[in-house]
Amino acid sequence: MSIYSETLENQKAFFRSGSTLTYSFRISMLKALKSALKQNEDAILDALAADLGKSRFEGYATELGIVYEEIGYLEKHLRRLMRPTKAKTPITQFFSRSYILHEPMGNTLIMSPWNYPLQLTMVPLAGAIAGGNTAIVKPSRYSSSTSLVMKKIISTAFCDDYIALFEGGHETNTALLDLRWDFIFFTGSPAVGRIVHQAAGRNLTPCILELGGKSPVIIDGTADISLTARRLAWGKFLNAGQTCVAPDYALVKKGMAEPLIAAMEKEIKKMFTSDPLSSEDLPKIINEKHYERIKGLIEGSVTSYGGETDDTSLRIAPTLLYPVKETDPVMQEEIFGPVLPIIEYDEFDAALDFIRKREKPLAFYIFSKDRKHISRALSSLSFGGGCVNDTVVHLTAPELPFGGIGNSGMGCYHGRRSFQAFTHDKAIMDKALWLDLPVRYAPFKGKLGLLKRLMR
Repeated sequence: MSIYSETLENQKAFFRSGSTLTYSFRISMLKALKSALKQNEDAILDALAADLGKSRFEGYATELGIVYEEIGYLEKHLRRLMRPTKAKTPITQFFSRSYILHEPMGNTLIMSPWNYPLQLTMVPLAGAIAGGNTAIVKPSRYSSSTSLVMKKIISTAFCDDYIALFEGGHETNTALLDLRWDFIFFTGSPAVGRIVHQAAGRNLTPCILELGGKSPVIIDGTADISLTARRLAWGKFLNAGQTCVAPDYALVKKGMAEPLIAAMEKEIKKMFTSDPLSSEDLPKIINEKHYERIKGLIEGSVTSYGGETDDTSLRIAPTLLYPVKETDPVMQEEIFGPVLPIIEYDEFDAALDFIRKREKPLAFYIFSKDRKHISRALSSLSFGGGCVNDTVVHLTAPELPFGGIGNSGMGCYHGRRSFQAFTHDKAIMDKALWLDLPVRYAPFKGKLGLLKRLMR
């Protein structure tokens, strides 16, 4: 028996004991997780800097702070979330009481990526704890410094029979996916998501897949160019573009590309100085493999601004590509780096069609003052979530579901939906003993008229 299957068997026994079911246990475990994170804040921020070159501000704002907010939300609302939900009962089942129990999924697997290694591990883990599950956590091997700190946090706060973390690469992933789980939560690329979905399908295991894709931005002729440039630059170059909801390419009204580029140049210099490769606020690319891939995309395109690289630090300066053709290499894959292709469009419908004929993206953004354009875009395009006149910030709202559709994922979480993601809604009808309507029993002769009156 492998260490993975042994740990899972121990977690199955722990779950069967019923220990995870009570409110007192779940709330205490959420508090234990928060306490362990607080005690290791400096180590976490140092690890994020080592793995991704994140400044302490960015590390806190995009990782620790979001985890704290998620745990805080679940702590505040957990008792209400755990309560049975009342449901209406049809008159044909008079007299009955209907309700929904929110039961834990059971023994869960959480597989997280390297780009936001703390946030995208701990936010789903908080949902698993709130839902009353056990969990085995498998972070990415690429963000090894953060994985090491998270292993310390989890082993300090929890016993392995409840929550455990395994480091490793492809072999560990394969070994874990070969086991039978009650639920799998995966965040990563669509390519790996397909592998996870296949593995889950072998045992009919439910799963949530948080994937990615080429998230578009439309900038129409009414947009405030100065504000658009500032918010677009912030969202695109956050974490050096290594964000699953980062704007991947911009569709700009004809004649506005050059004003946008000029405005973005100003904003980039404000944020990262005129020498961005030396800026402590510009993160690095996670590893040499991804660094070389992004460099190749730049070299195959026309650079309008930026494009500087540093092979030693694995930093790539914020880069604007223009003009860009639909057939260029940079438009064939998710960039996941600090590179923004800009394409001009003639008519608004052409921009919508450009997006519609591609895979459904995880995020969509539109910058406009034209409410008709905004309404048409939001109603006619299919995407996971997004913003009007901003980028990325929709994922910071606990009341908004975060997740993709189609190629960009399935299922959602954040806030109450994190609890819902890790629980099963069990429908119950509690029937009275003192009344038993005879209409449902055979013989049925002469009863159809009454049935029609009741069921209409």
